[in-house]
Amino acid sequence: MISLYLGQQSWLHRQPAGFKLLILAAISIALYPVINLWLLATMLLGTLLLYWSLGRQALRQLKLLRPLLPLFALMFLLQWWSVGWQEGLGLILRMSTLILLANLITMTTRMEAMMDAVMPLFAPLRWLGVDTRRIAFAVTLLIRFIPVLMAVLDSLLEAWRARGGGKQVWRLAIPMTIQAIRLSDTVSEALAARGGISRKAP
Repeated sequence: MISLYLGQQSWLHRQPAGFKLLILAAISIALYPVINLWLLATMLLGTLLLYWSLGRQALRQLKLLRPLLPLFALMFLLQWWSVGWQEGLGLILRMSTLILLANLITMTTRMEAMMDAVMPLFAPLRWLGVDTRRIAFAVTLLIRFIPVLMAVLDSLLEAWRARGGGKQVWRLAIPMTIQAIRLSDTVSEALAARGGISRKAP
């Protein structure tokens, strides 16, 4: 449960991890000042086409957005009330695109490849005697955990609705925290059983 990696070979799987992370960072920066709704909608449509190009398994991962829909609705209403509906819709389109792109990278990039891609960022820390491989592992694990935690939240929401929990979704904060702690304990135990993080020569 460390990742939602799709065990298949596709054109996106074959792209270098560093290249995919660089593209994600560039798109994130480029989309920040964009206010044109047609352009933002086109970017979201293009992202959905990327999922479609990977097949049904990738399309099933789109359900990870469902837990965010209430949050998106609240953000849209707040933006509409404060600055206008166009700005609110633009914010939702931008966030949806970036979340889906980030999830797309986790689905098509192995853990080891992502670690190798982020390790050069922490190279200066080696002068201080810091184990950069462990830091890279922590950052990679954080990226991997985002879609996993979203899936856990989705299952909690479904159980909440099935039991007639009503609209007080905030009550899920405690069980969500407990599930996250349990998941982190499971992962740490699994890593310890495998001997922790293997070291590589600098």
